[in-house]
Amino acid sequence: MATIDNYNFNGKKAIVRVDFNVPLDENGNITDDTRIRGALPTLKKILNDGGSLIIMSHMGKPKGKVNPKFSLSQIKDAVAKALGTDVKFAPDCANAAEAAASLKPGEVLLLENLRFYPEEEGKPVGIDKADPAYEDAKKEMKARQKEFAKTLASYADVYVNDAFGTAHRKHASTAVIADYFSADDKMLGYLMEKEVKAVDNILSDIKRPFTAIMGGSKVSTKIGIIENLMDKVDNLILCGGMTYTFAKAQGGKIGQSIVEDDKLDLALDIIKKAKEKGVNLILGTDCVAADAFSNDANTMICPSNDIPDGWEGLDAGPETRKRFADAIEPSKTILWNGPAGVFEFDNFTAGSRAIADAIVKATENGAFSLVGGGDSVACVNKFGLADQVSYVSTGGGALLEAIEGKVLPGVAAIKG
Repeated sequence: MATIDNYNFNGKKAIVRVDFNVPLDENGNITDDTRIRGALPTLKKILNDGGSLIIMSHMGKPKGKVNPKFSLSQIKDAVAKALGTDVKFAPDCANAAEAAASLKPGEVLLLENLRFYPEEEGKPVGIDKADPAYEDAKKEMKARQKEFAKTLASYADVYVNDAFGTAHRKHASTAVIADYFSADDKMLGYLMEKEVKAVDNILSDIKRPFTAIMGGSKVSTKIGIIENLMDKVDNLILCGGMTYTFAKAQGGKIGQSIVEDDKLDLALDIIKKAKEKGVNLILGTDCVAADAFSNDANTMICPSNDIPDGWEGLDAGPETRKRFADAIEPSKTILWNGPAGVFEFDNFTAGSRAIADAIVKATENGAFSLVGGGDSVACVNKFGLADQVSYVSTGGGALLEAIEGKVLPGVAAIKG
C-alpha cells in the first residue's frame, strides 16, 4: 500500500478528500478551524513536492440540492490563508475538468460542496423506503454514484483520503472514488494515519484503569458505543443531557430537562449491564438547573433526580464534577466524547471544564487521552487545553464507529 510519506507528488495532480465541514456563524465566518488546520500537513506535503492540489469536501446537509448557506466558497479565503497560497474555486464539483486540467504545479483548486449532488451520498431522493420502487431507485442511484466518483477521479493522477470525519460513510468521494486509482496511486493522508493509530491505541493497547466519558443530549445516538465500551472500560461516565433520561428511568423528577421518554427501559438496561460486567457506571447526582434555556437564566444547584417544575438541568453540579474527576485522574487510558452540559453558554461550562482539567492532569501523569467529536473538540479548544491531551480527533461518528469495531469504508477503500 502506498503511503503519503513515500510518495513523490512532483508533477502530479492530487485530489484530496478533506473534512472542511467547519462550523460557521450567521455571517459565514469560521468559528473553529481545527479541521482545516488538521489537513495542512497533507496538503502542504503535496505542494512542497511540486504537485498540484484539488481539494474536495462536504459542508452541512444540503440533501443533494444547491444551497448557498453550505457553499465552500465561504471558506476559500481561510483555506488560502492557512496554505499560504492562492486558492481557485470551482463552483460546480462535477464540472471542474477544465479548471483541474489547467492547474500548474503548486496551484490549488477547491471544489464546491460535494453534497450539492445526491450522488455523493448515493441515496435515492424523494422516494420513501416503503415504496415498492425504492429498490430500483437505489440501484439507479448507485450507478449514478459510480459515474460521479469516476468524474471526480478523472481530475487527478492520485487520490488521498484525509477526511477521517467521513470515513464511516460509503460516499462517492470517501470510498467509491478509490476504485478508479491503482493501489500505488491511492493512500491515506497524515491526519487519517494519525486517527487510525489513535483508535488502535485505544482498542489494542489499553492501559488500565480505562475511563470513557460519553456526553451529549441523547442516549440513542451513543447506544452502540456504550454497549461496545462495556466490555473494555473500568469506568463509564455518562453525562450531559442523557443524565436526565437515566434519572427519570429510575423514578426521578427532572422538571423541563431534555429526556428521551422512549429510551427509559434502555437506560435501565445499561445500568443493569454495567453491574453485571463489573463496570463502574458514574451518572450525575446533582446539576446546575436553570429556569430558561439561556446563559442569563436564574440557576440553582439541585439533585439530578429532583429538579423543580419549570426548571431544567443544563450542567453537572459540584458533587458530580468531583465524582467525575476522582474517576478520571487515576486513569491510564481515557476517551472523551460529548460535553457535560450546555458548554456553549459560558455559565454552564463548569462540568465540561472539570472533565477537561481532570483529563489534562491524568495525561500529565502518563495517561493516553483521546478527545473526539465536534462538541468535545470545541470544548478543549474553548478552554485552551487541546495541546495538553494526547490526541484530539477530528472525527465524531467515524471515531465512535471505529471504536465500536466497525470497518470504516473510507479506510477499507484504500487498504483493500
